[in-house]
Amino acid sequence: MKKCGIILFLFTFSLTTFSCQKSEVKELTEGSQRIELSMVDPKATPETKALYANLWLLQRKGIMFGHHDYPSYGVGWSGDANRSDVSDITGDYPAVYSLDMRGIDQKKIDFIKAAFSRGGISMLVWHQNNPLTESPGAAYPVGTAWDNTKVIDQILKEGSVLNIKYKQILDGVAAAFFSMKDEKGVLIPVIFRPLHEHTQTWNWWGSSASTEEEFISFWRFIVHYLRDIKEVHNVIYAISPQMDAVYSDARGRLLFRWPGNDYVDFLGMDCYHGRNTSAFIANVNSISELSQSLMKPVGVTETGLENNHTADYWTKSVLPALKGSNCTMVVAWRNEKTSHAFGPYPADISADDFKTFYNDKYTIFEKDLPHMYVMPEGITIK
Repeated sequence: MKKCGIILFLFTFSLTTFSCQKSEVKELTEGSQRIELSMVDPKATPETKALYANLWLLQRKGIMFGHHDYPSYGVGWSGDANRSDVSDITGDYPAVYSLDMRGIDQKKIDFIKAAFSRGGISMLVWHQNNPLTESPGAAYPVGTAWDNTKVIDQILKEGSVLNIKYKQILDGVAAAFFSMKDEKGVLIPVIFRPLHEHTQTWNWWGSSASTEEEFISFWRFIVHYLRDIKEVHNVIYAISPQMDAVYSDARGRLLFRWPGNDYVDFLGMDCYHGRNTSAFIANVNSISELSQSLMKPVGVTETGLENNHTADYWTKSVLPALKGSNCTMVVAWRNEKTSHAFGPYPADISADDFKTFYNDKYTIFEKDLPHMYVMPEGITIK
């Protein structure tokens, strides 16, 4: 079985003997050192707190690989049951299933349930429509997430038309979270990125369409409404600035418009750095340092080259930047077709190299995961 040695090397077991079977993988522990972490939601479900604790521990043991929209389609196929481009290559699923909250439906929720039943992790980004300009039949980008017409100031005005409308939108988001349950009725924990890439100008919550004060108030508004009004308690709140280049103040960009430690659980970053591997390494180092000072798990929440891989892309451009870091995940964007594929697929030039990446002791896929929804020893969540 894949990577039998990594399990003993990476994970601390309570037994002196072990088997390299998925069912025998024991929980991550901090040993004798007790760590206290805090979450945005003190009422988070036990499974959500356990996932959060395990994300913190796992990031110092290896890097989880994730892929966006992997069960829905891939290069040359769509709607095939239990399929992904990654599993076509490796026989294993990505550890992280990334998907969009926009257009969430029962089929996607069923994919979340399936990932959870296998022990995997789900993370939702949200390309939410502009609530001011959205209208049926509007020409792109009017009304979409890419329509950066200013609107946040109106949403924040209590009792206004846009305030009421946006609360109704959040009602739908809450309903989706409530419907994410396993066959026993247990709420499935998910990582939620509601306002991703807020450093950019393309989105209506971004740097050109809102002030710093407005953005921070808007982030907190979303958290308060979902957590306190709707009583959603199976969410890990993640913020994810875009980090594509080498920055003179990478820490400042990562903390751009920071809503406050009490309002963020997970610090991610979306890295579309092309072939600028030095930029990727620098930003991974910067976010790793912040993980320790903030006491929050961190990760690369989006990355990849759009069908522009080299034959050694995964082992030479991706893995070296992540080994020894504090990043818990690296998530490739979607594979839609050969001209729009950010992850690997069987006919890709990098497919054989991805097998080597998969077999590396540092990479973690779904079969390698410990029991992520059981609270590990040595961690306290407040």
